[in-house]
Amino acid sequence: MNFLAHLFLSGSDPKIRVGNFIGDFVKGRYPEQQFGNEIATGIVLHREIDWFTDRHLIVKKSKDRLRPKYRHYAGVIVDIFYDHFLARNWHRYSDQLLPDFAEECYEQIEAHDSLLPQEVKFMMPYMTKGNWLVNYARLEGIQQALNGMARRTKFISKMEESVDDLKNQYTDFEEEFFLFFPNLQAMCHQFLAPSKDKA
Repeated sequence: MNFLAHLFLSGSDPKIRVGNFIGDFVKGRYPEQQFGNEIATGIVLHREIDWFTDRHLIVKKSKDRLRPKYRHYAGVIVDIFYDHFLARNWHRYSDQLLPDFAEECYEQIEAHDSLLPQEVKFMMPYMTKGNWLVNYARLEGIQQALNGMARRTKFISKMEESVDDLKNQYTDFEEEFFLFFPNLQAMCHQFLAPSKDKA
């Protein structure tokens, strides 16, 4: 899953959200030593989401459809596709409007600027200016995200071409997202339940 899903699946705790958001940029087995317990909970949740997603049979179907052309980048592309479906169908999953949720997340992340890894600090102005979280709902927004990722890869990935695959097989990818996402929500709810009990 990509940024929007990670933030959404964090619940309402700002520190858990920030931890989940920065999870890809944090290494090491004991993040609580660097970030404290709440942000560390978000980082660990990020890793659990990635582990669960990477091994799910429904997600595998989505990736297998892309793998012949995009090889090991297929998983990265599916993450972006699934954020598109979450943004496009936001009303199914949240009573909060997506632009309001996005603005809330940007503010919470920027409020923890002193804890953000350098890569995240570099990325945030581009993210907020381009309002990535909202623009994932548009195919143009997905195209921009994939263009950017393709530019940052060391090897030729052709990820920027994958929006054509999304357009051509839109219903298949969408149906797989709708089947998979409730499973992921249930896993995250179970993971976060002890945190809620302590609150």
